[in-house]
Amino acid sequence: QVQVVETEGGLVQAGGSLRLSCAASGRTFSNYYMGWFRQAPGKEREFVARVSSNSGGTTNYLDSVKGRFTISRDNAKNTVYLQMNTVKPEDTAIYYCAARRTAGIPWEYWGQGTQVTVFL
Repeated sequence: QVQVVETEGGLVQAGGSLRLSCAASGRTFSNYYMGWFRQAPGKEREFVARVSSNSGGTTNYLDSVKGRFTISRDNAKNTVYLQMNTVKPEDTAIYYCAARRTAGIPWEYWGQGTQVTVFL
């Protein structure tokens, strides 16, 4: 089993940057696919980004964040990151980190979420 914990999000001005981190427990972190999701007020949770296991050579993004957000992983630190650049007010949401053992199955482990607020 894996436990994932997001670091605190924050308040950021539109056009600025913020990096979210997610620390995972377990010695087999590198074997897990990792992802970020978000849920804005009054909306359903949506996929933001994901990175493949091991070297993390494959990444995928929500169209609206492509070119602005970057997901990466550091297996030595059991941590996955979401670098958010050129943020927009519509990026305001609770961001969740998630893990799963392989592609094609439901995401199995979820963090508690962290609030990101983008202001003008």
